[in-house]
Amino acid sequence: MSTAPPAISRAVPPRSEQDRAPSPTKLVCENVFVRYGTKIAVNDVSLNIEECRVTALIGPSGCGKSSFLRSLNRMNDIIEDAKVTGRIILDGEDIYARNIDVVEVRRRVGMVFQRSNPFPKSIFENVAYGLRIADMKGKAEIAARVEESLRGAALWDEVKDRLDESALALSGGQQQRVCIARALAIRPEVILMDEPASALDPIATARIEQLIRELREKYTIVIVTHSMQQAARVSDTTAFFYMGELIEHGDTEQIFTSPKKRQTEDYITGRFG
Repeated sequence: MSTAPPAISRAVPPRSEQDRAPSPTKLVCENVFVRYGTKIAVNDVSLNIEECRVTALIGPSGCGKSSFLRSLNRMNDIIEDAKVTGRIILDGEDIYARNIDVVEVRRRVGMVFQRSNPFPKSIFENVAYGLRIADMKGKAEIAARVEESLRGAALWDEVKDRLDESALALSGGQQQRVCIARALAIRPEVILMDEPASALDPIATARIEQLIRELREKYTIVIVTHSMQQAARVSDTTAFFYMGELIEHGDTEQIFTSPKKRQTEDYITGRFG
């Protein structure tokens, strides 16, 4: 290859070689297509997502990253002309099977969106929202789960004395962590993140990235990002999408230092995208 890709750098230390040993597969995606009417957004993608790893989806705008991400917890179902075919298997169970409980799928596979979307409620009620929807009654149990989730989102110490205040009064980075806490409260197994730091300043972005690296100790995380630097900093594996197709998937360090496909090299070295 003619040009060496840029050196990989990370905001936090990478895992040790022992930690890099293969993990059990959490999600198996087989021949996945996502169509919007007659337009194919995701074209025959097969991809294994390992448990308790961060998988980054990269590629230029319109390449199918977000459409693929939303297929992992059936969020595309709410789009009228969207159709998903193929198989997405979560712990051995096809989430698109006819008898599947879609609500349970979305509990197990949570979602954090590009822009923070706290409800016009208190910080406490934002985090407790999913618990109340799930009909959890005990006040002490709810309070304990809210604290657990805010701690998990690295926000408890900042808001513990103002839980009754509106979440809308928080900074952008804090609002995004409230949304992460809301996702954690229902105890998912997988967390999907669609450009979770794209609207944040560099300091807030660094906090979110550090949080992602901490969360992967307990959760399987799939993140869409337009920032290759961010993918290099936070992910264990990276999947490069182009024009709806999966071009290459592998260990993040390998993808960024010795990509196997010319299209991957051209993208990460800035020749297009």
